[in-house]
Amino acid sequence: MAFLSILVSAILLLLLLPSRGSSAAAAAAFASGSAAIEEGGAGEEDFSEALLLKPLPDRKVLAHFHFETGAPETPSYGRHHRLFPKSIAQLVKKFHIQEMELSFTQGRWNYESWGGFEPIASSNAKPPGVELWAVFDVPPDDVDASWKNLTHSLSGLFCASINFLESSTAYAAPEWSFRPAPGSLRYGTLPREAVCTENLTPWLKLLPCRDKAGISSLMDRPSIYRGFYHSQRLRLRSVKTSSDGTHSSIILEQTLTVVLHPNIQKTSTVNYGENKLQPSWSMSSLFGRKIGGTCLLAKSSNVYLQLDWDLVRELKHLQNGNQELGVESIMEESFLSNPAFVLSDEPDKVINEVNSRSEGSSAILYEFSVRKHSDLGPFDLGFTWKTPIVWSCPQLPLRVSRFLMGSGNERGAIAISLRSTRVREGLTNAKAMGESCKLDVNVFQVVPWYIKVYFHTMKVFVDGKPIAVSDIIEKIHVSPSEDKVSPGVLEMILKLPCSVDSAGFTLEFDKGFLHIDEYPPDANQGFDIPPAVITFPNFHVKMHFGEDNSSKQSAVLSRFEDNIPVRSYTEVLLVPLTTPDFSMPYNVITITCTVFALYFGSLLNVLRRRVNEEERFLKSKDKRSSPLSRLLSKLSAKLGGKPVVTSQSSARSSSFISLKLILKIILVAGIAIAWQYFSE
Repeated sequence: MAFLSILVSAILLLLLLPSRGSSAAAAAAFASGSAAIEEGGAGEEDFSEALLLKPLPDRKVLAHFHFETGAPETPSYGRHHRLFPKSIAQLVKKFHIQEMELSFTQGRWNYESWGGFEPIASSNAKPPGVELWAVFDVPPDDVDASWKNLTHSLSGLFCASINFLESSTAYAAPEWSFRPAPGSLRYGTLPREAVCTENLTPWLKLLPCRDKAGISSLMDRPSIYRGFYHSQRLRLRSVKTSSDGTHSSIILEQTLTVVLHPNIQKTSTVNYGENKLQPSWSMSSLFGRKIGGTCLLAKSSNVYLQLDWDLVRELKHLQNGNQELGVESIMEESFLSNPAFVLSDEPDKVINEVNSRSEGSSAILYEFSVRKHSDLGPFDLGFTWKTPIVWSCPQLPLRVSRFLMGSGNERGAIAISLRSTRVREGLTNAKAMGESCKLDVNVFQVVPWYIKVYFHTMKVFVDGKPIAVSDIIEKIHVSPSEDKVSPGVLEMILKLPCSVDSAGFTLEFDKGFLHIDEYPPDANQGFDIPPAVITFPNFHVKMHFGEDNSSKQSAVLSRFEDNIPVRSYTEVLLVPLTTPDFSMPYNVITITCTVFALYFGSLLNVLRRRVNEEERFLKSKDKRSSPLSRLLSKLSAKLGGKPVVTSQSSARSSSFISLKLILKIILVAGIAIAWQYFSE
């Protein structure tokens, strides 16, 4: 009864409070009610939201939305939840999901301009289309059945064609390319899946406040889908909360990563010299909306502005030429402007990265509390540049690219190229270590069954020179494709020298033939080969923010402090296959219908004609005519020099006509018999 009274009182307070100017009081009332409920022993469910904005070197802006919902797996909840979406909880319980990740992506992440050696790039840079992988806590024999049922459920939940991944030709079982234990993991991609608002709307419905309040209210559909890149991601993971492993909690992580080009404001001027001034922007210019208030169900609602360590280093160089404001002005909590840029609002906290991998500089994050900044009105964070600055984002250890070789519709080759970016922070003193220093590269590639790869034709090149496969490949796992049953899978671990400048390997393949029913509607466009997954085990992305407990209070910062493996995806390859002339069925149908029309038309004409009708008409006419009329007709015929027509001659003519009809019937029947014989 105490539980019900506290819940009812909290709801009444929310309903009776005024709609405007009292969001803080309503939040406090709800927080007190929630705290009382949690003290009553019903467990804890929490929800947090965050938005991270970051300027990019190529005059674009990265917007990263992060929502996290946690629910304990306790008997007191049963099948009902206060914040956690019920549909996701049912999926976890029914299919025994231990870990799952689903992403919808449009566009390709630019590793050169937007970076690759950072948490967002390693965890949220996804391949185009749909990517799904899941780990099941079921016996090995039931994994495939659970995967198929899961794909159908997710297809209906997110209005997508994920059910196409149920086929055994569309998914694979990686051995060591992903962190979870092998055997119970399944992985599949749909590179050609189109992403639209039909996929975003059900994704937003999983949030407690949907897109009606809080940071999610910025998600204007036209603004998001006109970006250069956007990827919506959903990840589920079970975390053990007790030492004996009997209790666990489910964490639902929803992220939306968008790369937008800001509309150049009138106040910003562009210098068309050697260095261009970055365009100024604000949240209203990026999304067309402002944050009107917080989601009352959110434990924390913050907006972060991140400056990369290379940008901070350039700001320090700028400080050397401008002695009026030191570098400390960039890190003070009470600043409003500095020589490089101006913020429209004063940040609540400045978070500095510690133990950065770069010497002499580290990343800086400005924290803005949405609850504090939206009390006086809609919150619209603005960023205005004052000085042209050129910087670069952290790069991957090796830049990866993939392309096709060969020509024609019979055979070809797949080539993967690795080029060094001179990132050696993770490997110390490579030249001094000599040949003992190795750089590990994990390659995971899934090839459709109609691309028949010959794995024995693999050739490896290091710095332009051919190398024996056994000298570079430490471990390899090959699963050849089977026609219309399973795709081809290649997993291998490369051991490259730390001083390598370039490396690559090629694989030859033959192009198969498909049945006419297996071709898609746009068969002439080509067939997609899913991107290869490249992982660098020697490198992990992790940010440290000191002991101020900032990361513990924010889900996105705590995620940045995890050891995230550095991972990248190659391009999607488009392979043209031999396609039949799809107009031939139309031509066959047309000529067949023409022949049948001629046959049946002639046959019906013959069958409907009366053969003896003319003979009977002449006989009846002779009988009805009088002798005087017959005499006059004979006399007129002799005077005119015409032959006299008798009944016998008419009979002969009618018999001749009947003979012609019989010959026509025989001819048509012969044509029909010959057509039937040759068609069989």
